[in-house]
Amino acid sequence: MAYDFATPVERRHPEGGWASQKWHRYGDDVLPLWVADMDFRSPPAVIDALQARVAHGVYGYGEVPATLTETLCQWSAHHYDWPIQPEWQQWLPGVVPALHLAALALTEPGDGVLTVAPIYPPFLEVAKRTGRLPQQAMLAAPSTPNEPWQLDIAALEAAITPRTRLLLWCQPHNPTGRVWRHEELAALAELVERHDLWVVSDELHCDLLLDEGAQHRPLAAAFPELAKRTITLWAPSKTFNLAGLTSACAVIPDPALRERFAAATKGLLPDGNVLGLVAAEAAYRHGEPWRQELLSVLREHRETLQARVAAWPGVRWSAPESTYLAWLDMREAGLGDAPYKTLLKEAGVALSDGAAFGCPGFVRLNFGTTASQLEAALSRMDSLLKRD
Repeated sequence: MAYDFATPVERRHPEGGWASQKWHRYGDDVLPLWVADMDFRSPPAVIDALQARVAHGVYGYGEVPATLTETLCQWSAHHYDWPIQPEWQQWLPGVVPALHLAALALTEPGDGVLTVAPIYPPFLEVAKRTGRLPQQAMLAAPSTPNEPWQLDIAALEAAITPRTRLLLWCQPHNPTGRVWRHEELAALAELVERHDLWVVSDELHCDLLLDEGAQHRPLAAAFPELAKRTITLWAPSKTFNLAGLTSACAVIPDPALRERFAAATKGLLPDGNVLGLVAAEAAYRHGEPWRQELLSVLREHRETLQARVAAWPGVRWSAPESTYLAWLDMREAGLGDAPYKTLLKEAGVALSDGAAFGCPGFVRLNFGTTASQLEAALSRMDSLLKRD
């Protein structure tokens, strides 16, 4: 390999100078596989671009450069077969703020904000934080081992009321790793049109499809009739491990919707992070070879987990089709009602609590780490889960 995905990177500075949520939330004896933050160094081209920008020495208010918007246009056309325009792009300091701003921009107090569960926890907080009505429908859980989670259109339909205005969507899906099939999305598109809903499509993990030859198709591209009502959210943060540089993009084809969303951001968002914008451009412009090697590593880690889950009685999963996140059903693993607590206390492994995603008894495991660190954590989990 041209890039080093094997050597662990020290993320616990002895004096706290490299403070990391992932590595500092728990004690030094805990191995963290929780928050969606990889343990790999970002692409060398990104590091070089950041070093050059830092060397400039002036970090005043910046602007989104035309070279960045053009680079994202090229990335979209090449990887998603979706020819977007520079003026469609609004760069933001993250996807989570965009979810909340969309609720403020597109709904009124008391309106319904709909999503599916399990789901990335901030989705479940948007309505409450903005004075809207939280509405959710459960996905259809697998009925047999290795069967994927399914979109339950009937459940989604049943959750909609006359006050429902906004659907918060996630594709590929966090935490299950599903890459939604066209027929599922077609049913969703029909429902959205019939109920006249706005859509925010979080596509943060779209460049981490794990199956060979898979290609992402944005919701607004696959169903052009939805483009006038859809805000698509992208970021280099997960793919290139840049989350701490707070740079994301809302892609909004419809001018009226774009203006409405932009107006809602006034006074609530800072200007662009000058380092984050530099990193985003370098990642999209030069990061493809690094991304391809990353995908190979993540596929190997998925196979490692597949074998491990098979050896853990009472643990079930559907192998993720995307992301570096594994969604594990531990309700029958004998670890109690909160298995993440048992694993943290007795095995020294930190995972994400499924209850925060809307599914108690599940955990989310981040396998975006080196093989040696992953093996060390899984060996600890063996002590509780593996049966002789």
